[in-house]
Formats: sequence, C-alpha cells, structure tokens
Amino acid sequence: MWRTAAAWAALALAMSACSATAPSPVPSPVPSPQPAPSAPPTTASPPGTTAAPPVPSASAAPWQVGARPLPRRADGFGEVEPTPPELVNRALPTKDLFPPPAGNAYAATISAVPADVLARSTWQPSCPVKAADLRYLTMSFWGFDGRAHTGEMLVNAAGAAGITKVFGQLFAARFPLEEMRVTSPAELTAPPTGDGNSTSAFVCRPARGQPNWSAHASGLAVDVNPFCNPYTQGDLVLPELASAYVDRSRRRPGMVLAGDATVRAFAAIGWSWGGNWHSPTDRMHFTATGH
Repeated sequence: MWRTAAAWAALALAMSACSATAPSPVPSPVPSPQPAPSAPPTTASPPGTTAAPPVPSASAAPWQVGARPLPRRADGFGEVEPTPPELVNRALPTKDLFPPPAGNAYAATISAVPADVLARSTWQPSCPVKAADLRYLTMSFWGFDGRAHTGEMLVNAAGAAGITKVFGQLFAARFPLEEMRVTSPAELTAPPTGDGNSTSAFVCRPARGQPNWSAHASGLAVDVNPFCNPYTQGDLVLPELASAYVDRSRRRPGMVLAGDATVRAFAAIGWSWGGNWHSPTDRMHFTATGH
C-alpha cells in the first residue's frame, strides 16, 4: 500500500484521468478573470450534440471550490457527504488562466514542456516518465458558463496529437468542462475537500490504493470532469461530495456516458474508459494503458 496521506491527497486532485511539433508560444496569462456574460452565445449546436448550459445568474452565490476540508475517514480519504445543493446540477464558471480562443474557434498547440511549467507541475526525477517525454498542450474548451476558454495539459508525447484531436471533437460538440490546468505539487498534500472538477492528465502519483504508479504518472491517462464523473468502489465516492452524480440515469451537462461522443472520441485514438470497469468504476478516467 502506498502512503495513506499521498493516497487521499492525490485523489482529491483527480477531482479538485504523439508526434511532437515544434514548441509553440504559451499564451500570456490574463490579469484577472473576465465577468461572465448575462446570456450564452447564440451559436447553434450541430444536431445530436450537447449544447453548453446557460450562464448562471450573476445573483447566485458561487460555490468556493476547495474552501472546506472534509473530515477524514480511517482509510485517509475524506468523508463521503451528500452533495451540496449548489453542486447537484453543477455549472460553475471557469476562471480564465489564458486568453480565450479567437472567434470562439478551436485552437490547440503542442510543445516541449517549458521550464516554468515543469517547475509548477508534479514532475520530479523519480517519476516513471522523463520530462523530455512529456508535452505541454493548450486547447480550447467550452465552460459550463457558456463561454469558450483556453486550458493547459501535460501528456505523454506519444499521445499528444491524439489528445488534441479528442478535445477538438469535444469542443465541436460543445461538451462543457469546468477547468483544464496543470496539477501543482501543493495539491498532492492538500486536505481533501471533495469538490474538485479539473480535467487533467499528468500527475506523478501512485494508482489508487496500489503501490504501483498510476497511468497519470506517465502522462497516459486523462480525467474528464471528475465531479460529474465520479470514481466509486464500495462506499467510497471520489470526489467525496459527488454522490449526486453516481446515478447516471439523471443526465446533466459534463457527464460521460457509455457509448457517447466522448467515449467514442477516446476509443478512436486507442484509449479505454474506466466507466466500463467494475469495482472500481472510474467514470472520469480515460487511459492508453488499460489501467
């Protein structure tokens, strides 16, 4: 068994699972998040796709992600608690880290990992992948706020081109993501809050409840909207506040469902879905290794 503290901390961040091109310039950070518009874009979605949800009312009190640590279970994870009313139909606005895509059109870049990005990631020399074998991606995505955003991701070089293709298809389908960013070292030791929802790939950590490395530690797994697509095993739900999303018959934006466009897009590049597993069932998790 890997250390308990590392286990629950690593899982808290999973919520919060190619051929290289020439390095591309990283967008300049936005000084401060832009206010969400009062209405979503009027662009029509293609038939059979999922439209972005409406922009939340400006008068609604926003949920502060990560503000309340959970009591800890004997196994080191946070206590599984009922989903707060504010998160039962989760549609939180995205905090912009980079400028949005021009003209609300999908854009993606693949580059070697910049030194400053590597420094703020969880990579270390003991990880099972060399820094030179990782790639830094920027990709457009639709938020739950009905706006187009730019996110970032670290992945294995072998899967970089395929991942940009997958997220291009999700963008075309207006499949909403809450955030997409590189996981920081502080998140590995932060207390569990059970409300994370960051879509991410590379995280240098062991597999859940196992001594071996996770596929995330090699950049060969992506977790998509962890809160909307929770991990379950026995009485454990991760993120710990996501119990409302265990019932997959109640369809809400951001959910990954068997045979849907998200599962098909990953399958087309040879990645499998943890939602097909039994004990555990890892609905957020897509992997190139089968683990």
